Order: sequence, then C-alpha cells, then structure tokens
Amino acid sequence: MPLLDIQNLTVEFQTSTGTFRAVDGVSLTCDTGEILSIVGESGSGKSVSMLAVMGLLPWTAKITADRMAFNGQDLLKLSPRNRRKIIGKDMAMIFQEPMSSLNPCFTVGFQLGESLRIHMGLDRAARRARSIELLKLVGIPSPEDRLSNFPHQMSGGMSQRVMIAMALSCNPKLLIADEPTTALDVTIQAQILDLLVRLQKENGMALVLITHDMGVVAETAERVQVQYAGQKVEEQPVKALFRDPHHPYTAALLASLPERAQIGERLPSILGVVPGQHDRPQGCLFSPRCAFATDLCSRSVMRQGPELGRALCNYPLIQGIPQNHPTMTVELAGEGTR
Repeated sequence: MPLLDIQNLTVEFQTSTGTFRAVDGVSLTCDTGEILSIVGESGSGKSVSMLAVMGLLPWTAKITADRMAFNGQDLLKLSPRNRRKIIGKDMAMIFQEPMSSLNPCFTVGFQLGESLRIHMGLDRAARRARSIELLKLVGIPSPEDRLSNFPHQMSGGMSQRVMIAMALSCNPKLLIADEPTTALDVTIQAQILDLLVRLQKENGMALVLITHDMGVVAETAERVQVQYAGQKVEEQPVKALFRDPHHPYTAALLASLPERAQIGERLPSILGVVPGQHDRPQGCLFSPRCAFATDLCSRSVMRQGPELGRALCNYPLIQGIPQNHPTMTVELAGEGTR
C-alpha cells in the first residue's frame, strides 16, 4: 500500500465569473522512502494539489476525489480534529517564499516550539533543546542565538532552513517541498537540495518535490509526474523521462533546458501560456501550443497511454515524436532535428 494514494483529485474554485478548475482528475502515489517530483509551469495545479492533500485550501475550494489516503487513513472521511493530528506531524510541508511563510511577529524559537508543544507535548526546556537540535541539523550556525531572532533578521537561505527544521520537527513520514529553492541564489539552492535529500535518506521519509526546474528533478527525483493546466500528462522514472519523453509537453520542457541549447542558436521555448478559466480549449489542453496538434486534437478528449498513465495524448509517441508525423521537423529533448 502506498504511503500517499490520490486517485482522480479535482479542485474547483467558485469565482465571480464562474467555476475555475485548478486541478482536473490528478492521480498520484508515493511510497515510503521515495522521492517523487511534480513538475510543470506556473498554473499547472502542482501546489494546489498538495495543499488539498494537506487540507490547507480556503473554504471557496471544492475538493473531490475517488480516493485520498495517507498511511492507510482516508483523509476525505477524517474529522477536522483528527486530520489536524496528522498535519504537521506525520505529514509536513515546506511552503514557497520562506520570508512570507514565517510569522514576522514571533521569534524563530517560538515558531519551532509551537508544533513540538501541540504534537509532541514537550515542556519548555525540552522544546528549546529540540529546537537547537533541529537548527543544527539543517546547518544553521550558533543555533542557541538564532532562537531569539525574528524572521526579518535572517537571510532567505536561513529562513528556508528554519522552514525545513519546522517541517522536520516531529519526524514526518511524508514531506512536501513546494518550490524549496525559489528566490534563492544558485549556491544556496544546491545546499538546500543536498540537505533535503540527505535528511530524506537519513529519516527514511517520503519526499514530494514540487518544482518547475527540470535540473532539480534530474538531480533529486526517482519518479516524475508532469502536470499541465491542472492535468497529469505523463509519469515516468526520472531517467526514462529524460531519455524518452512520451508527451509533447514533456519533450518541449526538456528541449528548453539551457544546457541543451546549441551554440549560436536561440534557446527553444514553448509559445503561449497555460490556459486559464476563460481560454480553456476544447479537446487537448496543450493543443494550441503543440507542434504536433491536428484537427483531431482540438475536438477529442485525450486518452491515457497504454502504460499506466505514462502519457495523456491522442497519439502513441516514440522518443517524443508522434508516429503519424514522420515529416515534421522539430528539435526535442536535445536529440537533434528529426
């Protein structure tokens, strides 16, 4: 049984102009000790999917799913009180923008100790000792002094490490990291990623890494799920995905990596943007931006590929190229022009 099991998750928001579907039938699983990466552009429903799992979406969100289970417990049937016992303890999340995720009105020590008091029942002395231990664990120097710091007195990298310490405070079985390296410089990004992977291995926890950076995926993940416009379009082991993408969107993402650019040529890009509430196309949601789209793509609903959700496309793909487009010239995934 997977540690996290989500089947056919849909999240809708009621707006003044109608219903907006942010997540559209997404399914995923994550096993104990596994690193799963969810990738896609901004607006593809990555964060909303995980916030729905955490129960942190506002009341305006309508969440439906065939199954949403964690560690064998049905999250859809748990009472709010019982769900709060899980959130922050067995299931924790590192949010985007650490400078805004930490409460500016309270010290680092207070915010670290809060979850220790609620979930583990530690007294003041034990909370302080555990907080110092956590700050040492994430590589913050002079942790005793940092406990009295307010968030504005710390750098972005330090704040992100504090967020990681808070998430790890109760030894969670599942850690969700939502863009953990956003707004950090390259050196700090590498340190944070190395820290997350090391702690994941040491603690044996599952890690769901939300990102739009394919380089981060290549360095850390074991399995990759690609989302577009709220839908899951492909899922593969990381090496297989980079070697042989099965969806045109995945192939286009890989082709746009700077390290795959040819000297003297412009970096490939995906024209257009992810569709929103009022510009959702008929049929395949990626068809307006797809180099392989035909009239059929704008009329029919995509179907799952033959191999357990590997690709959501009208056509079978071989190395990222649809079989019925042998003469189309396009450069994908750094494999040259075909």
